[in-house]
Amino acid sequence: MTARFAGSSLIIATYNWKEALALVLATVRAQTTLPGEVLIADDGSRDDTREFVAREAETFPVPLRHFWQEDSGFRKGRILNEAMARAKGDYLISIDGDMLLHPGFVRSHMRFSRPGWYVQGSRMMFGESATARTFAAGRRAAGAFSLNVRNRVNGIHAPLLSPLSRGERGPIFRTRGCNISYWRDDVVRVNGYNEDMEGWGREDTELVARLMNSGVRRRNLKFAAVSYHLHHRTRSRDSDAANFELVLKVVRDGVTRCEHGIDRHLSGV
Repeated sequence: MTARFAGSSLIIATYNWKEALALVLATVRAQTTLPGEVLIADDGSRDDTREFVAREAETFPVPLRHFWQEDSGFRKGRILNEAMARAKGDYLISIDGDMLLHPGFVRSHMRFSRPGWYVQGSRMMFGESATARTFAAGRRAAGAFSLNVRNRVNGIHAPLLSPLSRGERGPIFRTRGCNISYWRDDVVRVNGYNEDMEGWGREDTELVARLMNSGVRRRNLKFAAVSYHLHHRTRSRDSDAANFELVLKVVRDGVTRCEHGIDRHLSGV
């Protein structure tokens, strides 16, 4: 029987790519240790994503819930707040809906977690042909030593080396919401994602900057919680510069709490 961390919630952000989400959920099914639940944070996908998740939920090995909001531009932070507000786990692991997971991914995050810290994972990048091979096979078809991949070292699974990798210390450097985990109480205390930030870019960095301002420290996880990022066209980055200015202000002013955040979704929880 596969073990299960009942106190953890795996949150998957998605938008209009159910084919990738299907591959991601297949890697969740294959975890050596399952999360207590899986929450899909859907930033306005078409009905076919909702229908797909409903079918998956019928046979999924843990509760699989779908949270959706109207498509009004990039508002990933808002739908993540809603999912985190409804999460039943004390510990939240967050990925994107284009991230395939090594079988030990959830177990690695949980074993590396510590009170007072958040965990920043890393990712190996698939190129176009590696991604095409994966879709054709219906499963991950590339690894650290394959052709057409980048950041190969991030695809190496060697957990005994994890404590030896120091990595970045501050919130601005290499913050990636596609492979990150934190305690739910810490997120609630800083009021979650800043919903005033709309448009692609830096929403995860702004959140962890407030976490660190509040005393939560960063722990970098290498050689475990391995994930593989599928290639796709990037969204418009027109908002990135303005959002980064907000991040710098948070860092400079020591801001610990945003005004419009997860508290909007906590009533009745």
